[in-house]
Amino acid sequence: MNVSFDSDGVTLAGNLFLPEGVERAPGVVVAGTWTSVKELMADRYAQRLAERGFAALSFDFTGFGASGGEPREVENPARKVRDIRHAAGFLAAHPAVEGDGVGALGICAAAMYMADAAAHDPRVTSLALVAPWLHDAAICEAAYGGAAAVAEKIKAGREARSRYDETGEIDYVPVVSATDPRAAMPYAIDFYLDPARGGIPAWPNRFAVMAWPDWLTYDSIALASRITQPTLLVHSQDAAIPDGARRFHTGLAGPKDILWTQGTQFDFYDQEPQVTVSADTVAAHFRRTLR
Repeated sequence: MNVSFDSDGVTLAGNLFLPEGVERAPGVVVAGTWTSVKELMADRYAQRLAERGFAALSFDFTGFGASGGEPREVENPARKVRDIRHAAGFLAAHPAVEGDGVGALGICAAAMYMADAAAHDPRVTSLALVAPWLHDAAICEAAYGGAAAVAEKIKAGREARSRYDETGEIDYVPVVSATDPRAAMPYAIDFYLDPARGGIPAWPNRFAVMAWPDWLTYDSIALASRITQPTLLVHSQDAAIPDGARRFHTGLAGPKDILWTQGTQFDFYDQEPQVTVSADTVAAHFRRTLR
């Protein structure tokens, strides 16, 4: 069902997937990759969790998809964490949800934001991360071509922010492009470019350059020591930055588990068997730990 809720004065649009045949079920908030809208992968995982007995909420973050908020398509970690906390509050209070807390499922970059929410919000009582992108400064340098390249992106982002503050104009580049070297991911990534997969009209494939400083200076690895909730990671050595997943898992302060399976990063978004393996493993984790 379509739902909406408030996040500090912004109306966020979501989809609440409910299991059949039960009046109340444990609740799980689901979110996907950076720049994504709920239709890319959050809906898919939320539906799979509903089929496995959970009330699962997917939603568009502030400034993305069908949600309100300006400026649009700005990858702002702090704002996204705030949205997750409002989503958790909305879901926990919903009459279809049982229990005192909710689970949090993050796919790719949302792993960082869900981890941040778990570190600071006691309503999140169980955490699961699928193909998690978890970075700190060292990982960003390795992923983005070294310290000089990172510094150049941060400089460009600060200049774009100043331009926005002065003029209201937003400098956008593609999220994914095989031909534009300015793209946030300058590669031919089939998931994002194929209209039958992620290249859908609801996702405009644009990245606000002013987002680079917040993204590149965000330290999610440091969050692990503050997370005492039961936490599960599902990842692959062939997916994105497995070293970040290992380091994060090692640093977790509470009960933890990690499943190493097969597949590329993008397989976990919409391909089999990765989606089913992940959904089954996550559902089992939430059955054991959600309270």
